[in-house]
Amino acid sequence: MKKVIYALILPLVVASGLVFANHQTKNEPSEKSAPKPLSAAEMKAERERWEATPDGIKYKEWEASPAGKKVYAAEAKIREHIKDSTNMEAVVSSLSLPPGSRLGFGVMVRINGDDYILSFGTEESNEFQQLHSLKVNDKIIIRSQNVSHAPKYSYPIVSGDYVERDSKIIYKRAPRKGGC
Repeated sequence: MKKVIYALILPLVVASGLVFANHQTKNEPSEKSAPKPLSAAEMKAERERWEATPDGIKYKEWEASPAGKKVYAAEAKIREHIKDSTNMEAVVSSLSLPPGSRLGFGVMVRINGDDYILSFGTEESNEFQQLHSLKVNDKIIIRSQNVSHAPKYSYPIVSGDYVERDSKIIYKRAPRKGGC
């Protein structure tokens, strides 16, 4: 019986010895390294290639349309506030977003006579609980660091970072974890 056990263990020991003997540590960088950033010329070429696609053509048409120009003009009105992340006075004009929107939780607000989508993101926890107490015509103070647009929407999209009503903070975006 001992001879059978030794006969089975011996090839196993020899095979594992060969595997460890042929194993080499690699000090070379992996092939899946981070992609290098594109140069300005490469970015321009990619943009021109995209603009020639059907989606790119539609987007360029939207930019030149009255709706696109209206969105860009509204963005320009609040650009300084966005850049400096300063207070903007707003009035809640609707508690729901436009039909078919996929922006998560948000409300419609009016700032300086223009309508905006005030978006907060997906509602995964009860961090937006106090925002549900907002009513139409409530006057709020908002701060944001981002405004965007999409041809699907007739309004600029303001990311809500901070909301205050009656000098009380009702929402403040938590800082990102593990990042800048």
